[in-house]
Amino acid sequence: MDSATFYDLFDLKGRVAIVTGGLGILGRNFCQALAEFGANVVVADLDGASAKRYAADLERDTGVRCIGLPCDVSDEGSVEVLVTSTIEHFGAIDILHNNAASKSDDLDAFFTPVEEYSLAEWRKIMAVNLDGVFLVSRSVGRRMIEQGRGGSIIHTGSIYGELGCDPRIYEGSEYLGVAINTPPVYAASKAGVSGLARYLATNWAPHGIRVNTLIPGGVQSGQNAAFVDRYSQRVPLARMGQPVDLVGALIFLASDASRYVTGQCLYVDGGLSAW
Repeated sequence: MDSATFYDLFDLKGRVAIVTGGLGILGRNFCQALAEFGANVVVADLDGASAKRYAADLERDTGVRCIGLPCDVSDEGSVEVLVTSTIEHFGAIDILHNNAASKSDDLDAFFTPVEEYSLAEWRKIMAVNLDGVFLVSRSVGRRMIEQGRGGSIIHTGSIYGELGCDPRIYEGSEYLGVAINTPPVYAASKAGVSGLARYLATNWAPHGIRVNTLIPGGVQSGQNAAFVDRYSQRVPLARMGQPVDLVGALIFLASDASRYVTGQCLYVDGGLSAW
């Protein structure tokens, strides 16, 4: 083994990581974990001012270099500014976590039944969930190839990009007071994320760039008790996920611990996909 100890396989010291959606439900935990394992972290989010404040707190608490940058992943120019600014600040990019996703600023439109779903809403969500993953991956992948030292790209997918949803769990279910379902655009966009990861993995493998998808099951984040109870009954471990449950999988995929893993979907779903 190249490392002095197996523990060293998880060491990210000196590496540079970009996390899009860095202020989200999962994003803050992902940024903190990468920093605690030694990576210099770029917190990228639509809210650039808050990203800068969070990055400053992260740098203070972990002792690694962290910056916050604004980024709209659906905008090609904004993505290029993010990647160029990261290179200017840190000199390289080693890890990309495509974590940004949209649940829309209009929850009623987002959760509209498929028979009445708006094409405008579909395109708005696709622009972030799938176009954004493509744009950031393309820009970072190009830099990683130029650097010639490989890298790790991780997409955040979803269990409902891999499995059909069970509408029975949504009876009487709400999210932040709005009746919910699994929107067709969410399932389709997340399925696309996994497919794109496999494509990039095989195309960029000769450059030492690994591309994998982290597949969370349902994460508790504002759903009402009815949903939490019904969903938990579907899961072998009998509960919904918590943001911290995904951290170990991310560090595995970001680090040399997964150096022979590419093109894979890593399920962190409490066993839901096992039955």
